[in-house]
Amino acid sequence: MTDPTGQTPTVNVVERGIADASRWALRLLVLGVGVAGLLWLLGKGWSLLLPLLLAVLLSAILWPLAQVLRAVLPRAIAALLAILILLAVVVGVFAALIPTVVDQAGDVADSAVAGLDQVQGWINGPPLNLGDDQIGGLVDQGVTELQNNAQNIALGVVGGVGTVGATIGSGVVTFLLVLVLTFFCLADGDRLLPWSRRWLDANTHRHATALGSRIWATVRGYILSQAAVALVDAIFIGAGLAILRVPFALPLAVAIFFAAFIPIVGAVVTGVLATLVALVTLGWVQALIVLGIVLLVQQIEGNVLQPLLVGKTLALHPAVVIGAVTVGGTLFGIVGAFLAVPVAAIITVVLRYVHHVLLPDEPENPAEEHKAKGNPLRRRTAAEEAKAAAPTTAGAASGAHTPERP
Repeated sequence: MTDPTGQTPTVNVVERGIADASRWALRLLVLGVGVAGLLWLLGKGWSLLLPLLLAVLLSAILWPLAQVLRAVLPRAIAALLAILILLAVVVGVFAALIPTVVDQAGDVADSAVAGLDQVQGWINGPPLNLGDDQIGGLVDQGVTELQNNAQNIALGVVGGVGTVGATIGSGVVTFLLVLVLTFFCLADGDRLLPWSRRWLDANTHRHATALGSRIWATVRGYILSQAAVALVDAIFIGAGLAILRVPFALPLAVAIFFAAFIPIVGAVVTGVLATLVALVTLGWVQALIVLGIVLLVQQIEGNVLQPLLVGKTLALHPAVVIGAVTVGGTLFGIVGAFLAVPVAAIITVVLRYVHHVLLPDEPENPAEEHKAKGNPLRRRTAAEEAKAAAPTTAGAASGAHTPERP
């Protein structure tokens, strides 16, 4: 509707803007309620969902070994043997680390005591100039506070011990459940999608098979590529620590390997830990060298290895990775930070597949499709197939020959 001058009334524009904003606000509200409900369901079923996710990741690691063992052994025995081999390797690694930790613990403790004496010397000197009497007074004041609150502290310690005991018990149950689910995944995981044909119609089974294969490929690719990145971090940082004769070099390298599976957070924590050990035992010069080695390796990882291996496998933007780790760590702690990236990758695969089903003329991953331009072996979209076939059909009807597009 326009006024006599041919101009659209401002009131109608404002009304349409308010109506559009209201509709979007309602959509966002419904979406927020849905996300909150999904998180509530995940929290209720977390005791089963967590072992299942860990079992899938563990199965992705053991799948190649189980496939090799299947060539000479039955499925169940091959799956069980693969799990036992993994447990033996992990136990062997930690058993080999124990003597090293025991031998070097005394030297590290002596270095820590010497460091505390040096700190006390700094406190006694300028600019603080705190004498022994003042330090002793502060210590006596701290002891008095402890005595006055002894009952509360004791109750807190007892409650903490109970909480730790319950956590350990829950961890043991989760660990055993992960092993059982991993066994079934390795033994019968490849039968799941064919077996689902009995309960699904042909179209649904086709989509389930296609989506399941994509998710499995993404999970396997993430685990293997992240393991390669973690191994590079552990080797190079561990070698630098060994050259500098930093105590606990091998245990720190192992910790760096496992922490690398938690993007961003793991690298920062293990880097700070290695630097602190070097500072306490060797001095600030060696600590700065260790910090430089850690930063150099992390830069190589972030700018070369992560984009080349993990980034190519998941095709996730770094902002998505940071956001996923932050949300997962906030909601579910360290385990959530560890599972955040593969879960985000799975959600991305599902969304891309749904988008591709709704719009088959568009590629699932535009970035990968762009890289594949010019490759004659790449799979063409439905629109490209139609364009390639149309001139050929018309030419055949007229008796002319039109070459097919590459």
